[in-house]
Formats: sequence, C-alpha cells, structure tokens
Amino acid sequence: MSAIYDIEVTSIDGKPLTLAEYQGKVLLVVNVASECGLTPQYEALEALYKEKKSQGLEVLGFPCNQFGAQEPGSEAEIQSFCTSKFGIEFPMFSKIDVNGDNRHPLYTELLNAIPERTFAPDSGFVEKLKGYGIEGKEGDILWNFEKFLINKQGEVVAHFAPDMAPDHELLQQALNKALAE
Repeated sequence: MSAIYDIEVTSIDGKPLTLAEYQGKVLLVVNVASECGLTPQYEALEALYKEKKSQGLEVLGFPCNQFGAQEPGSEAEIQSFCTSKFGIEFPMFSKIDVNGDNRHPLYTELLNAIPERTFAPDSGFVEKLKGYGIEGKEGDILWNFEKFLINKQGEVVAHFAPDMAPDHELLQQALNKALAE
C-alpha cells in the first residue's frame, strides 16, 4: 500500500479519516480558497468530478488561508460557500497549511514526490504574482488551486500550476491516462 494512503486528514465536517478511503481511485488534490481570483475554478472542478466520478475520479479540496488570507472562514462557512455558490459535491476537508513549519503531511508527501509543477504554455502566472510582490519559494506551493494527480496505485504522477484550469488539455491528458491504467 502506498504511503499516501496512511496520511490522516479531517473532513470539512470534522470527521477524521485516512486517504485509504480513496484507495484504488484517481485523486486530484487541490488547495482551495473562497476569495481568490482563481475561485471560479470550483465550477470546473465540480464539472470534472461529475463527469469522471463514475470512472474512478475523486477531487479532494483542501482549504488553505496561506495565500493573501483568501480563505478566512470557518469550515462551516467554507462548506456553505462551496455548496451554495458552486454546488460542490466532491469531498472537502478541514483547513490546512500547505507551506511552512505547519505544512500538512499530505503536502509534504506531494511536494516530495513531484516538486516541479506543469504550467500551461504562455501562462505568465509567475510573472503576474511577481507583479504583486509575491515570489514563491522553491519546494513550496505557489498559490491557491495548485493541483496534484495521484494514480490508482497511490503514486503522485503530476503537479499542475494554480492557473491550469481543470479542463486544460494537459491536465485532461494526464487525468485520462491515470483513469485508463
């Protein structure tokens, strides 16, 4: 069994579990935020989840308030926002840190597996962040809505930049490959 499945997480409604609950599924792990310019990605994430859930996809949302304090709410507020604004049905979890001394073990495992992220061609996202005076540190999550793809064997197989939309061709190719294996 992959070490990823041993990692303990807490659902957004406070239930402790491990990722073993998702063993044998393809996972798209996303650090999310409710007040970010990328928040509209929730809509595409939910559409992807609905389209591919029957093929074995689980989208897992992990709220994080480390980027511009764009996830300030409580778990109940986050859940209410996601449900009412975007109709989110994919699993959501309690708020975590993805960088720094309190980085959640899941994100340590994800970043150790694949620290380099795939950007869409001509993304310009890093330059845009630099324009706001934000420079990501190597080995850290860059911003909200960074995505990691985990195959059915629990192996991290891809890491996508925050601005890579869930329906982007590069992400779709990697996802379809993982689902077909």
